[in-house]
Amino acid sequence: MLVILLIINIIGWLILSCDIYWGLRTIDRLEKVPAEYHGPFLSIIVPARNEAHTIGRSLLTQLKLKYNNIEWIIVNDRSTDETRQEIERIAKMDDRIKTLHLNELPEGWLGKNHALYQGYLHSEGDLLLFTDADVHFHPDSVSKAVKALQNEKADHLTAAPSLTAQGFWLQTFIAFFLFGFTYYKRPWKANDQNSRIGMGIGAFNLMTRSGYETIGTHESLRNRPDDDLQLGAKVKEHGLEQRMVTAIGLLSVEWYPTLRSALQGLEKNTFAGLYYRYSMVILAVAGVFFSQVFPFLALLSSDTAVRLLSLTVITLIFFSYFIVIKKMTDFHAGLFFVLPVTALIFIFSIIRAVALTFLRGGVIWRGTKYSLKELRRKIGE
Repeated sequence: MLVILLIINIIGWLILSCDIYWGLRTIDRLEKVPAEYHGPFLSIIVPARNEAHTIGRSLLTQLKLKYNNIEWIIVNDRSTDETRQEIERIAKMDDRIKTLHLNELPEGWLGKNHALYQGYLHSEGDLLLFTDADVHFHPDSVSKAVKALQNEKADHLTAAPSLTAQGFWLQTFIAFFLFGFTYYKRPWKANDQNSRIGMGIGAFNLMTRSGYETIGTHESLRNRPDDDLQLGAKVKEHGLEQRMVTAIGLLSVEWYPTLRSALQGLEKNTFAGLYYRYSMVILAVAGVFFSQVFPFLALLSSDTAVRLLSLTVITLIFFSYFIVIKKMTDFHAGLFFVLPVTALIFIFSIIRAVALTFLRGGVIWRGTKYSLKELRRKIGE
């Protein structure tokens, strides 16, 4: 039985390794694109709820952008901390900044999605950049992104930032998450116009205004916790041109400050990524265990053939992991050597997120509860 499971693993990882290797080669680096400083009028829309500790530093990096034709719409979404005061302080530094303060959340909307939509309604740009309140920008990042969008004649460009992390176990968890995300979501398919797979990353979603309106704006995503991914999916659904790039040297974000906060943050998206289906949860947990924990446990076998097969599986996993980490992060590939432990932590995060969602009857995110019934209904629409 062990031999059969390991052979299945070898076949699976051989296929995945080839897919990852050839797929990631088709994702360009934004750093290689020449900058365009005088493009169409651009509106940068930044939603913020209780982001007083991060938004100031983010906006200060954005004010150093070299792109000339630009405005900011900063949307304070019902914050209870000092976010309002912080964005008003920054707004006084530059008259291109507009601030918008929301006090209520309409029924049927998630807060961030509503904030992004309101930002769009108050914007004037021919191009729209949706970003987060904790992203740090290189001065040429937006200029290069606009040029890439124009070069490809695309309606949507999304860029993967560098994810910074303090602490060994947080780094391993983020690296593992990106590894799994890559082979599960296959982000390179965003660049294949014949593929129905779309991609969107919340840190950097650049769209033409006409393209955004064609997909129905965030009104069509009003109750999706994974709004960034679904934005990319909508672009493909409507037959628009889409591009994904990496921007490791141009964009950075501290995804989560601690491993605990990462586990809490994934409460919002984990079950959504599995379509709120318990069968998918079981499949995901079993899949991660048998593909990324079991091969390491099999090394303890006294059977030489089993150990050799296990080493073959582990070698294939390392090859795939190495490619992803080098392409998508600044992390050291040596994090691989605790991969089975990280896989168990990830399995725990899935079970924890689903259990809490079930017990609470929905998702609680930034102080607002969204019922599971409503979230499931939106998935089916």
